[in-house]
Amino acid sequence: MDSDNQREDGPNASPIWVSDRPESEQTAAATPSAPTTTYAPIERVSVRSLLQQPRVRHLRNRAILAVAVGLVVGFLVRDWRIGVTAAVIAAVAEAVYRARHHSSVPAWRRTSVAERRTEAQLRKLERNGYRTLHARAIPGSEAQIDHLVVGPTGVYAVDSEKWDKRLPVRVQMGKKLFHGPFDMKPRLTEAKWEASQASELITKSFGREVSVVPSLAIYGPPVPWKIMTIRGVDVYQGDRARKWITKRERALTDGEIDRIFDIAAEVLPARYGEG
Repeated sequence: MDSDNQREDGPNASPIWVSDRPESEQTAAATPSAPTTTYAPIERVSVRSLLQQPRVRHLRNRAILAVAVGLVVGFLVRDWRIGVTAAVIAAVAEAVYRARHHSSVPAWRRTSVAERRTEAQLRKLERNGYRTLHARAIPGSEAQIDHLVVGPTGVYAVDSEKWDKRLPVRVQMGKKLFHGPFDMKPRLTEAKWEASQASELITKSFGREVSVVPSLAIYGPPVPWKIMTIRGVDVYQGDRARKWITKRERALTDGEIDRIFDIAAEVLPARYGEG
């Protein structure tokens, strides 16, 4: 194994654009009149579009459930205070149930636990300003990105892989990934292509280059390294997905995160419909 290609903790550099540096930091070979960067206009968010967001729909449905339960119980016992108590209990119970059982990966297509395990990790990042889309299709193809993450440190494409734990994972010359006797080059090529397509689509709408970092999160066999870039794709043990994303320097503002997330949700349609 080529030690120069193995990374213990991965790069700390920002995975997002690097072209907007001051002129004083440009190299001597740069042209003296660099083009002015244009920024995409900030669109106003309408009440209608806000109400269509999944998180707002969930809160609306929870409120409707609480009100209905409160009215029914209050009417039956003829005590508005008991009705209010019942409404609060119903809202709390619904929130707990959703937190424990809801998954944006539809139950009928869960062929393995890999996506759910990654999704559970990524859900914990929400409190830190990260937003995630699951099972997003690449238009015009059968390919999909299992998890697209947009957050303070950049934009990431994570494909969750459930491999046979009886077959070892190994690398040759830092460039070839094997699972037992099987060369995984096609899988690496696919993951890199998916991320590049997502990057092109998002960049076109955002008005400035946005890099999407590809990765494979492997479950099953042990991965004998922390994080390694092979053919342009970061490969790591599945349970390291959260650390892989958060270890980098901040690259995006809160406004940029929201804008890129909205664009990604539009240009990368849900493979199985919105859950």
